[in-house]
Amino acid sequence: MKRHLMGVVAAGLTVALGVSGCGKGSSSSGGSDGKTIKFVAAIYDDNTKPYWDALIKDFEAKNSGYKVNLEMVDWTQMDAKVKTYVQTKQVPDVLNYNAFSDFARDGLIYKASEVVSPATLSDFTPTFVEQAQYNGAQYGLPFISSARLLFYNKDLFEKAGITDPPASWAEVKTDAEKIKKTGAIGYGLPLGPEESQAEFYSWAMNNGGGWVDASGKWAINQQANIDTLSFLRDLNTSKLTQPNPESTDRKTVFNQFAQGKVGMAIGGPFTKAGFIDPVNKDLNFGVAPLPSKSGSEHNTLGVMDVLAAFKKDGGKNKEAIKKFLDFFYQKDNTSKFLTTEGFLPVTKSAGDALSADPYMKQFVDALPTCKFAPTSNPAWSAVAGAVKQDLGTAVANEDPKKVLDKIQETAEKAG
Repeated sequence: MKRHLMGVVAAGLTVALGVSGCGKGSSSSGGSDGKTIKFVAAIYDDNTKPYWDALIKDFEAKNSGYKVNLEMVDWTQMDAKVKTYVQTKQVPDVLNYNAFSDFARDGLIYKASEVVSPATLSDFTPTFVEQAQYNGAQYGLPFISSARLLFYNKDLFEKAGITDPPASWAEVKTDAEKIKKTGAIGYGLPLGPEESQAEFYSWAMNNGGGWVDASGKWAINQQANIDTLSFLRDLNTSKLTQPNPESTDRKTVFNQFAQGKVGMAIGGPFTKAGFIDPVNKDLNFGVAPLPSKSGSEHNTLGVMDVLAAFKKDGGKNKEAIKKFLDFFYQKDNTSKFLTTEGFLPVTKSAGDALSADPYMKQFVDALPTCKFAPTSNPAWSAVAGAVKQDLGTAVANEDPKKVLDKIQETAEKAG
């Protein structure tokens, strides 16, 4: 999500975790004193580390003797990092990530009820509790959420003679062609290793496609998905996207959009605060439903990142983890993170304030009908990793069906 979700490690993960960290240092997997924990946090934008530095300083001041060692990891490295942590048995105490079920399956993490208070547990919104369960029990701690909608540059639209945002895929292509004639990029297509699974699913769900069929079985190489990739490939080969979408990440597309160089791109609530405002607060843009192939049905992608608490030293770290997590989930602390980063709430107590903002309300209103990736399936980590690594090649020089067949094989083996 600014972000984003992997190889088989304990049957699972592919995201790349480099070895360097920022912040107060890192703790090893050795013995714990029961009061010091290591927290690996994902970098969403330039505001992320200052937030955690301040929160941890406040936590340590109010909880004498307790210490949190912070390591910051960029999303483009996160999958590999996590894989390394698990393989070398040097997992952190708390991990900010977008998958958890393979950890739960392998007995690596605590149940949510073991590491937060009943009050914190009951504050999570039911929609996200459901997404955080494995085999009927909640393991993931909902952290932040996001919904995806279509961003479009109103000035470029006017210059190109376009009156309304596109509702259908045919209109997307026609509008992109008109925008290209103005000298701008028609559609920004990020299918690089950061979060290509989210970009692809935003299109596939609006063509009747997706990751699984009605029975929950993997259906990655279904015809609807092949057709979706073929459409995105056509946008690229028609030179209506930026060059090399297979290696382009979201932040590049969002920065180009903020600079007025891209006519359309799929973004989330964080796009304004994290990318547009730092570049041009006066950018004249609009937000619209995601286009569908038919033009009549408009599904919205929902994304949830989680915190996962790892079992270490026979449970000696549990008390310190609980103190830290309950501190973070206090209303003021979670609300500050959401407003700083531009994300949607996963707790009831933090939700009311955001709906008062007309911009944020568009995304909050979309949440109840969002479609989510199958994160409760332990094979999802492997699937998402394969998608990040290989899917983009289908819009460049590989056959869409062959690429999806390969990812389908990964899903079936991991499952």
